[in-house]
Amino acid sequence: MNFKYDIIVVGGGHAGCEAAHIAAVMGAKTLLITMDMTKLAQMSCNPAMGGIAKGQIIREIDALGGLSALVTDSTMIQFRMLNRSKGPAMWSPRAQCDRMLFTREWRKLLEETDNLHIWQEQANRLILENGEVKGVKTVFGNEFRAGAVILTNGTFLNGLMHVGFSTMPGGRSGDPESLGLSDQLREEGFEIERLKTGTSARVDGRSVRFNEMTEQKGDGDGRCFSFMNDRMKISDERSCFITHTNEEAHVVLREGLKFSPLFTGRIKGRGPRYCPSVEDKIVTFEGKESHQLFLEPEGWETNEYYINGFASSLTLDTQIRALQKIRGLEEVVIYRPGYAIEYDFFQPTQLKHTLETKKIAGLYFAGQINGTTGYEEAGAQGLMAGINAVQKLRGKEPLILGRDEAYIGVLIDDLVTKGVDEPYRMFTSRAEYRILLRQDNADERLTGKGYSLGTVSEVRMKRMKHKYHLVEELEKFLGSSSISPGEINSFLESRGTSPISQKIKAINIAARPQVNLQDLLERMEGSEKLGYNSSEAKRDIIEAAEIRIKYSGYLERERGVADKIKRMEDLKISDDIQYEELVSISTEGRQKLAKIRPATIGQASRISGVSTSDISILIMYLGR
Repeated sequence: MNFKYDIIVVGGGHAGCEAAHIAAVMGAKTLLITMDMTKLAQMSCNPAMGGIAKGQIIREIDALGGLSALVTDSTMIQFRMLNRSKGPAMWSPRAQCDRMLFTREWRKLLEETDNLHIWQEQANRLILENGEVKGVKTVFGNEFRAGAVILTNGTFLNGLMHVGFSTMPGGRSGDPESLGLSDQLREEGFEIERLKTGTSARVDGRSVRFNEMTEQKGDGDGRCFSFMNDRMKISDERSCFITHTNEEAHVVLREGLKFSPLFTGRIKGRGPRYCPSVEDKIVTFEGKESHQLFLEPEGWETNEYYINGFASSLTLDTQIRALQKIRGLEEVVIYRPGYAIEYDFFQPTQLKHTLETKKIAGLYFAGQINGTTGYEEAGAQGLMAGINAVQKLRGKEPLILGRDEAYIGVLIDDLVTKGVDEPYRMFTSRAEYRILLRQDNADERLTGKGYSLGTVSEVRMKRMKHKYHLVEELEKFLGSSSISPGEINSFLESRGTSPISQKIKAINIAARPQVNLQDLLERMEGSEKLGYNSSEAKRDIIEAAEIRIKYSGYLERERGVADKIKRMEDLKISDDIQYEELVSISTEGRQKLAKIRPATIGQASRISGVSTSDISILIMYLGR
């Protein structure tokens, strides 16, 4: 064996798997080092992919050539499109997956990837020479050399798990912590802090009274995640079930707070505000009588269920007694308790937008070690780190996505510009241009970029182009076809919208919120001759055209705002600028600018503590 590579990826979670795969697809000789090859892309928390904003990220990963969407499609046991009541422009896909099958499918695809080698061992030290990374060393003393290293260690860096006052080192239940790398990087001057996350007990479904809960079925209409698939039939779709905590359960939880590592100061790391533990909920929302819980199936061939909404680090006894006060869980038996985990992370302001560290050339960070939480956020970072590491080795321009181009662009810009003081999770509210960044058009936005990088196949590119050719054909048909009152008024009245008094273009009818485009097309002569009818992506084509038509005014306005701001966004700032010499800028502004060293005026404007007047002065200086 030759232990020399182009790219080494450390960590086999969602970030590491996406990074290793995409680097290898681009032709780089790649090594993925993981502690356990049987747990690649393990779903350490809930067995689901996607959701609000997260579903958009998975679609973006897919459009750029990543694997998360394809793996999800082949292992999902339920699919739902969230936010349907808000209109198609705000829909978000989410899937429950078979957790064990998900990991096996990832391993299968990685082992089939050319240029990719997997090594099972723990990496504990970087090989550094003259401010550059040259490879890694492992616990057994093996050395692997490479031009770039991507660290994706997740919660494993000095990981410490808590159940009540009992603690145990580890990266997740059943797996050891990763030692050595944090200490070395601290010595190199990196800012390292602690965060906390948690997970809930897993329960035996045979002990649950599902008939006393509310069943939540999937959509059952064949939708899926990847743009390479049109319809995915789930042969044995599994349901989720909804129940609620109650005051009796809250009493038990309150009694257990005296043994809570969270409230007695044993846990030092900051936890996620938007996804608190159940004990945090009853303290923060003291007056709330109940909290919703989702029981999510872990797979087809297991009785195991994940309790979404009941993450806890309380004692085992407290967790069980509280659960048994909840409707449907009175006789519950658990496989393992919930626990909290503390771990090291690196403030992401120490990174460039490429995810390369500013202190050590060729070293990239991706995933939870950058302060994020969630499989989707991790996978996106891994994908981008992998792409940019290869681009740098080849002396080519990096891929940096704008905030108007992708949720991935928003994610990375937020991290490297603002940093984090709690685990970062993507929300639609973080994106200024969320009408542009929809789940349905991620392929249109990003497939071309992936194709130019070599991460997207010719087949995928042609598929995307053909789809939008049919969308445009449909739009042109509606724009050129006229409809008379006699043809359409009864239909309009049945839909609760005003009748027309004279002939108008069909596109104006399609723009009405009460009118479904599919229903309208079924009443229009000539629509049967259009190309979309013979396409397997017929539903997606109609929906894409409908969104364009109904949201045209919003889309044009948002695109105009984005373009205006982008002109400032793209104004480059020299990397060697001496901020301390710009005395007209506020002291805090100079300090923040010097620390983060933004690449553009747009990035500088989003740094906390940098005022509008500071930006004006900086623009004047650059003009000179």
